[in-house]
Amino acid sequence: MAMAPSQKIPGVSHIIAVSSGKGGVGKSTVSTNLACALALTGVRVGLMDGDITGPNIPTMMGVTELPKVTNVEGRGEIFIPPSSHGVKVMSMGFLVQGDQPLIWRGPMLHQAVTQFCRQVDWGTLDFLVIDMPPGTGDVQLSLAQTVPVTGAVLVTTPQEVAMQDVRRSYFMWDKVRVPILGVVENMSYFKAPDTGHTYNIFGEGGGELLAKKFNTKVLAKLPLMPEVRQGGDEGRPVVLRAPESEPALQFKKLATQVAELVHQVVDASQLIQIGKF
Repeated sequence: MAMAPSQKIPGVSHIIAVSSGKGGVGKSTVSTNLACALALTGVRVGLMDGDITGPNIPTMMGVTELPKVTNVEGRGEIFIPPSSHGVKVMSMGFLVQGDQPLIWRGPMLHQAVTQFCRQVDWGTLDFLVIDMPPGTGDVQLSLAQTVPVTGAVLVTTPQEVAMQDVRRSYFMWDKVRVPILGVVENMSYFKAPDTGHTYNIFGEGGGELLAKKFNTKVLAKLPLMPEVRQGGDEGRPVVLRAPESEPALQFKKLATQVAELVHQVVDASQLIQIGKF
């Protein structure tokens, strides 16, 4: 696939797309907790809500402040994103009223992605995490054409129906030459609080199958636990709400691995550019 030249976002070192192809597997939950877990390590983090028509990030991050707007000579109106939990956040949810739907065609989605990349003052960031919408369409392609995405994290649940769409997502990112950092298996299991017994409600082994097929690895296996849902509803992700809980520890491990993998991808890219590979 021929790609249009992309340009870095000024001040942003690395862009991580959290993707799936499938709706309802927990991309936003992974995005918010990954961003917060990275911020806890002391690095500078931004979170872009790429789900233009279904924005949930403001609620899940507990953002009550709207972005400010300033005029910059030569660039026009620029958004200054609010911060929550040490993470800069930008979402279409800030720009629409209540539950009003955005019934947009492809060109308008492309314009929104471009605006969030080019007309937001992200400042200096080590990582910009982007919560992608379901599917393999306009937003994904627009992002890959607009900015250099360092790598993608694929989110799945264990069952085959979810993995079908994640496989499509993998091949989409491969076509636009975005490296896959690894697989996150969400809702991997449920541990009964009274007995400690583990139940594989959505099946088991799906993450490993995907990782083996695509020569990558499972970065985290996240349990299905009430604390995760409660954190999202309350605007305080579980890594902050219950930092010693099992899912919080898994998210922190995920953040460490993602940071390490991003630097490996960058190092490999630099070697390719100077002809070492």
